[in-house]
Order: sequence, then C-alpha cells, then structure tokens
Amino acid sequence: MDSILCDELLQEIFRRLPPPSAAAVSLVCKRWLHLLRSSTTSLSVCLIEPPFIPLFSSFLSFHPFLSTVSVTITHTVDSSDQLLNSVASSCSNLRHLRFLNGPVSNLSLFSLSVSCPNLVSLAVTLFRPLSFLWVAPFGCLKELSIYSAGNSGEFGESFDGSCELNLESLLLTGIKSGDKGVGFLWRNCKKVTTLKLISCEGVGDQGSFLAFLQCLEGLQELELRTCRTIADGVLLKLAENCAMLNSLLVYDGGSKEGLFHFLTQSKCGNLQNLDLRLPLDLHNNHLTAAAENLGSLRSLRLQSCCLVTGEGLKILGNAMADGLEELALINCDVVERESGLLTTLGQDLKRLRKLDLSFNDMLLDKELISMLVSCNNLNELKVRGCKKLTNLSMVSLTKCCKKLQSVDVMYCCGIEAHGVELFVLNSPKLRLLQVEENKVSDVAKRWASNKFIEVVA
Repeated sequence: MDSILCDELLQEIFRRLPPPSAAAVSLVCKRWLHLLRSSTTSLSVCLIEPPFIPLFSSFLSFHPFLSTVSVTITHTVDSSDQLLNSVASSCSNLRHLRFLNGPVSNLSLFSLSVSCPNLVSLAVTLFRPLSFLWVAPFGCLKELSIYSAGNSGEFGESFDGSCELNLESLLLTGIKSGDKGVGFLWRNCKKVTTLKLISCEGVGDQGSFLAFLQCLEGLQELELRTCRTIADGVLLKLAENCAMLNSLLVYDGGSKEGLFHFLTQSKCGNLQNLDLRLPLDLHNNHLTAAAENLGSLRSLRLQSCCLVTGEGLKILGNAMADGLEELALINCDVVERESGLLTTLGQDLKRLRKLDLSFNDMLLDKELISMLVSCNNLNELKVRGCKKLTNLSMVSLTKCCKKLQSVDVMYCCGIEAHGVELFVLNSPKLRLLQVEENKVSDVAKRWASNKFIEVVA
C-alpha cells in the first residue's frame, strides 16, 4: 500500500493532518519521516532549558522548507544571539519568525537580514538603548513586533537620515519618553497602517514626537494597551489627524475627558470598530457622543464598564440599529443590573451577527432568551462564564438562532450535557463549539464528527 502512494500525494496528506498526528506519522517508516519533514512549513518550538546549539541546528536542518518558526524558552537565555544565528543559518526560506527568548543584539539582526532576506514578519526582544538601523536591510519586512528589555549598558546609535521602510504593521512594548532610537521608525514608517502600543510611557524623545504625529495620519488600526500616560495625548491627536482610522482599541487607559474629546471631535468618519476595555471613567455621555458622531460603527466592544447604565446603551442601540453587526458587553454590571435591557437591544439591533456577553455571572436565561428572540441573524455567540444560564438557553438557541456557526458556552455551570447534546443535534450551521469535555456526550461527539463540527474543550 505504501508503494502505491507517490511522494507528492503523501506530502499533501501530511500537510492536512493536525499537528498532534505528526509524531505518529514519523514513526511509521524512514520514508514517511523524511516526507513529513520535507512537507513541514511551520514549526513552533517551546523549550524549558536552552538547547545545545549544534543539536538544535541539526534538528532545524531536517526541515528544509520551513517558512514559519516560533521559538520560546521558558528560562532566561544568555545565548540568544547564538540561538538566533542557528535559526537564521538553518532556515533560509523563513518568512515569519517569532523569537522571544531574551534580548538579541543589533549585529545578530543584521546577520539575520542577510541569511533570511525574505522575512515578512518578525518578533524579537531588544535591549536598551533601542536602535532600529538593522531594520533597513529587511526589504520584504511588513510586520515588526518589538519587546523591549533592560539596559545593556551600551551606547545607542544615532541616525537622522531618511530610509523608507516597507513596514505596514508595527507593535512596540515598553517604550519610554527618552528612547531616542524610536524616532528612526516614526520618520521612516510612511506605510504603516496598523500600530499597537503596549505598556508604553512615551513615544520616544522630544525630537520623535512630530514624526510620530505624521505616522498617525495614515493609520487604519490602532491599539493602546495599558498606556495610561500617553493615551489622552494620542486620542487628542487621533481626533485631529486620523481620517483613515477604522479600528480603535483602548485597554486600561484614557481619562473621561480624553475619551469624550475623541468621541465628540473625531474626524474618523470611517471608524467601524471601537473596543474599550476597562474604561473606568466611561459614562452615558460617552455612549451618546458615539451614537451621534460614529455613524459608520459596525462593531462595539465594551468590557468592565461600571458606570454605564441601560439608558446610554439604549440610546446607542437605537441610533445604530441599521449598522451595528457586532456587540460585546463583557463583564458589564448593567447587563445583570437592569432587567429588560437586552430585550430592547435585541429589538433594535436586528442586524447583529456577533454577540459576546461573556463573564456576566448573574445573567439569567429569561434575559438572554428575550434578546435572542429578535436576533435571528446571529452566527457567533459567546456567553463564557455566565454561570446562571441553564439548558433553557440552549433550547432557545436551537429555535431562534438557526444561523449560528460558532458558540462558546465554556464555564457555564448551569448548562449540562443534555443541553449541549440537544443543541449540537439541532444546529444545522454549527461549525465550532467551545464547551467543557465532560459535557459532550458520545452521541454529540459522533454527530459533531459526522457534520465536521469542531468541539474545543
């Protein structure tokens, strides 16, 4: 039987197998082991201890067609440069590399640009003082993620010249107001459309600020995560300069005044996705401003909004009845506090495709069901961690939401195996179900397998 199947057919089969099957395939025979390695294009390596470099290089050389590699080591690594050089020399076809095993030097990154000239995305950790001159030789690089570590004690490089980079997506963590090297990125990233800032206290030194403002103008997607010291300033400039912005996420940042100014003065006429997580100062007037000024909004996600009431959400729902397709109210007290709120939202937002009510511990069946009756177009529902929901909600899903393709009922203590089985057997469009394994009966497992439904525990 083995001799009937040609190499190309076996390789195609191996590419379609789930990753856990690789170990079994490799033990069949030497031919299958060789074909498996030659058909592997993606590899993720997670190690507890730093590997012996020659042995690690030999391991990588057995996979000559790798295009995506992720290397993670749980312990601190002193030989990060050697390990990165090992990856670079063994994987010349790399297009995506995630290497977060400790800070690497600029010299090793210059070497990487020579060994892997076709890299499209790169994630690495750097020492301070930050320098980004090594980015220039990566002519194909589109996505760059930088995680900053402690100070190396070396002097930073300074370069004020022009060198246009092809970067389209940029993620920076831990940037401080005195980081001079960041200015090189702001000045030369004219094509960046996606910017993510995480735990940043600044955007570089004083000379970098104007270049940063120019970089904002072309943004289409921006994320600010735990950037409390700069969030208000960035939101102020966004409102003035970002006409192209279509997606904004703010996590744990932005004062009451800063958010209100953005929502009332924003010139972002194309803003379609707004995601506010832990906005402790978010009030009803913010939601009213969004209802009045963000008419193009298609997705609204709110998480842990303690001060918002049903009145503000009802105004927003009524104003966006014709446009909103995704709504998330995660861990929002108002969902549990105000009876009838979900009913009103469901009646207004009949175009909803995605609904996320996760971690509303006290959400009751009757409140959820009263909303689902009107949401006949839902294809994705998440109620993870809603402990008061029972099998009644699962029965209602089968009757009201025939288009559901993805459902998450993980950690819903009141939902039992019988309810899950009933839902699986009566949901014709279902493709993904997230639920505890002990709630999936043998009948449900067989049906899911026959209908190509993925059950994730």
